[in-house]
Amino acid sequence: MNHQCPVCGYPKLAEPPRPKTGGGSYEICPSCGFQFGVSDDDQGFTYEAWRAKWRRAGMPWSSQQERPRGWDAAAQLATLSRAKE
Repeated sequence: MNHQCPVCGYPKLAEPPRPKTGGGSYEICPSCGFQFGVSDDDQGFTYEAWRAKWRRAGMPWSSQQERPRGWDAAAQLATLSRAKE
């Protein structure tokens, strides 16, 4: 099962970012680089603050793994807005 990154909309996280048992998953989003349980809990970033930082940087692919073919950061990010509607 895939899970969506609440920061950038990446649709293929392996685990829920914030499991029902509490805490963060410690998974790092390959798209925006947010690490759940570290970027937020340890470093104090909100999803919104990290998203703004990522956008200011030009929304680069964060991971060293190969970027998915046809990856479109803006389209991916737009899925977050549609999910809230």
